[in-house]
Amino acid sequence: MIILGIILLILGAVLDIGILYTIGGILVLVGAILWILGATGRAVGGRRHFF
Repeated sequence: MIILGIILLILGAVLDIGILYTIGGILVLVGAILWILGATGRAVGGRRHFF
C-alpha cells in the first residue's frame, strides 16, 4: 500500500493531476499507520499479520 501510494504521488506530481496526488498521500498515510500498528504487535482488523 505504501509503494502504490508513492507511485501515485510521483505520477500525480509529474503529470500535474491533483486527484492522483491526493489519493497517493492518503494511501501512504494509511499504509504507514497499518505498518506501525502491525510492528507493535497490535492486531488490526482481527489479524496480527498482513501478507
